[in-house]
Amino acid sequence: MKNALWLVLILLLFSTFGALPSVPAQEHTDRGKPPPGKDRQTVELEKVTIIASPIIEGNETDSFAGQKTIVSEAQMEDLNALDLGTALRRTPGVNISRFNPVGSFGGSEGGAVFIRGMGSSRPGAEIKTLVDGIPMYMSVWNHPLLDLMSIDSARSIEVLKSPQPQHFGNAFAVVNLVPRRHATEDFETRASVAVGSYRTFTSTAAHGGKIGAFDYSIGCGYRRSDGHRTDAAGRMTSGYGHFGYALAEHWELRFFTLWSDNFAGDPGKEGAPPAERQGKYETRAWLATLTLSHEHEAASGSVKLYRNAGEGDWLGQPTTSMPGVTEDLFNDFEFHGVKVRETLRLWEGGEIVAGLDRDHTEGDWVKRFSDGRKDRWPGHQFVLTSPYLAVSHRLEGKDGFHITPSAGIRYYDNSDFPSEWSPHAGLIVGYRDTEIHAGFARGVVYPGLDVVVFSETVIPGLGESWKDLRAERVNHFEVGVRHRFQDVVEADITFFYDDGRDRYVFIPPPPPPPVYDNIETFTHRGVEASVNAFPHPDVALFAGATFLDPDPSDLPYAPDWTLSAGVNWSFLKRFKLSMDGEYVSRMFVNSQARRQGAENTEKVGSHFLLNSRLSYRLPVEAWDVEAEVFVAGENLTDTEYEFQPGYPMPGINGMIGTEIRF
Repeated sequence: MKNALWLVLILLLFSTFGALPSVPAQEHTDRGKPPPGKDRQTVELEKVTIIASPIIEGNETDSFAGQKTIVSEAQMEDLNALDLGTALRRTPGVNISRFNPVGSFGGSEGGAVFIRGMGSSRPGAEIKTLVDGIPMYMSVWNHPLLDLMSIDSARSIEVLKSPQPQHFGNAFAVVNLVPRRHATEDFETRASVAVGSYRTFTSTAAHGGKIGAFDYSIGCGYRRSDGHRTDAAGRMTSGYGHFGYALAEHWELRFFTLWSDNFAGDPGKEGAPPAERQGKYETRAWLATLTLSHEHEAASGSVKLYRNAGEGDWLGQPTTSMPGVTEDLFNDFEFHGVKVRETLRLWEGGEIVAGLDRDHTEGDWVKRFSDGRKDRWPGHQFVLTSPYLAVSHRLEGKDGFHITPSAGIRYYDNSDFPSEWSPHAGLIVGYRDTEIHAGFARGVVYPGLDVVVFSETVIPGLGESWKDLRAERVNHFEVGVRHRFQDVVEADITFFYDDGRDRYVFIPPPPPPPVYDNIETFTHRGVEASVNAFPHPDVALFAGATFLDPDPSDLPYAPDWTLSAGVNWSFLKRFKLSMDGEYVSRMFVNSQARRQGAENTEKVGSHFLLNSRLSYRLPVEAWDVEAEVFVAGENLTDTEYEFQPGYPMPGINGMIGTEIRF
């Protein structure tokens, strides 16, 4: 079976380079271009502004019954989002935690994103964060660092809330930033600056253009704040470049690079001695991808080479065993590899997706103590090779009826742990404006470098028991319905069930020694619903709800209910009001410890938050310039809330700024 799968993949992927014939593409024509000899007429159309949906762009279902939620640049702007956490804070099925107005503290219980109850393990994580489909997280401790995920470069954010082996592996859910690119034959420059409460300052600049076969998009961002509490300061700095060149009619070469440099402090529990604060966490990263892609009628695909390296430095951390002594922990991470993907459309209604991911994960650290001592972990490397294959076929019937069955599988070959399989199957049934999707997928996530670190430095008694671990698995089941009421309302509801097993933990004595083992299980039952409505050309509405029923019931950041809503309203020609609100029921918090029998006892209460952004478009269009001024307010109800006990979040606060485009 394994050899046959590899043979199929090699044949399919080889077509990327033209080794196999493909169905000729239709001849490209310039639609609307007058025939020879006819006079050209220029018609100037009135500019139409379309109100974007608030909160999310929408939910998309692929031909394999896999769903993803998209948050576009427009939604990020309406939310006045400064980082990934604030961009996703109202997305159904997503919960966040944080300490600071700007920046997410990367150590201890710092900033994080949780999806349908996943992501609370720390170290280690079921959720992976990606940029341009490439890993971007702290490999040493195997969990995301939100400050590395600069949204300045993002055209959109994709949230895949369940295992989807046809798109990704080694994770139960992913958040992917899609890079911005300039696709039209023109140039655009834009810049923004804003100031706000707690001496917050933000600025961004971007420029893009397209000249014939060459296009580019470059930009940078800077954000800083003193924070609402002592030592709650943070700073985020980023720069990016995206360059593309059309090698031929159907072939394209693209290079994307992203750089970031950030820090965030820990303000500590309210009322606790300053010596108990967890110091400052600095992050730096540089990512580069090189992608060769092609687009034909019968086949499309890409080969992506990548390298991503960076640092996560935890400075001024108090030691528990030596009062008065602090430590600086310098973590280095690196990812590199190749991703190959090919989509074939060899018959009407049919789709074959085949791919191969080869990922190298490395990391090491150096620790320095304030009393002059020094320690070092030399590091380790994991190599994961995962080919995958999926097939779907769409059958069309009368009166808009259609049905699409699908199935596929991903294979995992890990350098240190046993091999695994991820099968999946789906079914889509649609009739006119209603569509039902149902699917099963197995998620697989391997232990990260954290198990090696703990065994060799933190708890040496664990010895080599980490080598006996295997991957964690979850069997995911999902059924959803979507209905469109003409072009006015689109509503969907999804029921999901996760059966997780083989979660790895260490078993403390007695009897000695402590050992790692895959012994824990969990289940998530839930319902997620959302409605997008456009009752008027100048009004867009959104409402979403998520219900979770986890087992064990003390799972962190898995509230029973999360409700969110938003509205965008354009009025008096030049004004636009964006409002968003969210209710989160009380929940357990702090990370899910990887220790047998660990229980979570810390809770925070429920809260309701209301934010708003009001903008005014300046009358300067005659100069071929678009400009606006805006004022944004957060926590307008001045709610007292926290994501961790003793860490109060800001009360009512605001920003004022301007943006210009030309």
